[in-house]
Amino acid sequence: MEACRENGGHSSPENETPRAAISSVQRVLRLIQSDDLDSKIEAAKEIRRLTKTSQRCRRQLAQAVDPLVSMLRLLHSPYCHESALLALLNLAVQDEKNKKSIVEAGALQPIIEFLQSEDLHLQEYATAALLTLSASSSNKPIISASGAIPLLVEILRDGSSQAKFDAVMAISNLSTVADNLNILLETNPIPCLVSLLKTCKKSSKIAEKSCALIESLVSFEEGRAALISEECGVLAVVEILENGSLQSREHAVGALLTMCQSDRCKYREPILREGVIPGLLELTVQGTAKAQVKAQTLLHLLRENPHPRSELEADTLENIVCNIISQIDGDDQSGKAKKMLAEMVQVSMEQSLRHLQQRALICTPTDLSVANCASEVSLK
Repeated sequence: MEACRENGGHSSPENETPRAAISSVQRVLRLIQSDDLDSKIEAAKEIRRLTKTSQRCRRQLAQAVDPLVSMLRLLHSPYCHESALLALLNLAVQDEKNKKSIVEAGALQPIIEFLQSEDLHLQEYATAALLTLSASSSNKPIISASGAIPLLVEILRDGSSQAKFDAVMAISNLSTVADNLNILLETNPIPCLVSLLKTCKKSSKIAEKSCALIESLVSFEEGRAALISEECGVLAVVEILENGSLQSREHAVGALLTMCQSDRCKYREPILREGVIPGLLELTVQGTAKAQVKAQTLLHLLRENPHPRSELEADTLENIVCNIISQIDGDDQSGKAKKMLAEMVQVSMEQSLRHLQQRALICTPTDLSVANCASEVSLK
């Protein structure tokens, strides 16, 4: 949400003549600098209208930043806060200078307070403002130093749908600063991100950003442990790998690959248990260039048992499948071939597991060791 609010039926600044537009800007600047609160609020609403779609007006009204920030500090005036915050939000959109000016004018302190407001609308606008301001590289360390990250994670837990979306986007912006990942880890955001993955549309932007954050966080042992311990945490990532956008799927396979590369013995089985193989096979055929490489690498790690194997175990289902993949990769890139391959592997593995479960009910201790061996073969 970057200030895409209704303009209340007023004409767009693009429809005004140059002379009328200049006159509007001059009038607004006079009003915003007056001592009368009602005049200031009127000016803030007009600034919001003028800057909603006009980059030119954002430049011309840059002088309004200081008076608008001063309005944020007025006590017991929620309507004044809302009007000023929305005006600042529109001034900051696609304007790097205004983004920096707003932070330099001291807007962060009241915005941080609004994140904790019981007024859900004000909380939403504050989150949207942080999203916009955090797009500026120079603002990122200042925003993180202000204590915004833990509060944004609280928004992920308890905020409205719109606030959660903006919070994820803002955290994603801030996460590009390496030190901010350590701050983020301390807030334990994984449960919130997993919850979002479970409930959002798999191909949505919020799924993409949530999965990208998880990929960054599992670079740390604390992040990996949190994902594994969260109920259906790995499964949520696998579902994005299967049904997300191309970019989301790249982040999902990247997260799983990072885990497996960090400690294959520890993470191989939890990843396999969530039925990741069909999605990975599909990704090796249809995915971004990076996703294809990552999927092939992860398949290799999942296929190979980290413990010594017998010669018999070398001829596993996945070894055969990898040969098929290489042929499809070279000769047939069609979605139909990819789908058939994934379905074949899934059905085969399900049948093998059902067969093993039935045998486990009646097998002798000797049979059990054979069954365990067969299970190991079916999962490699």
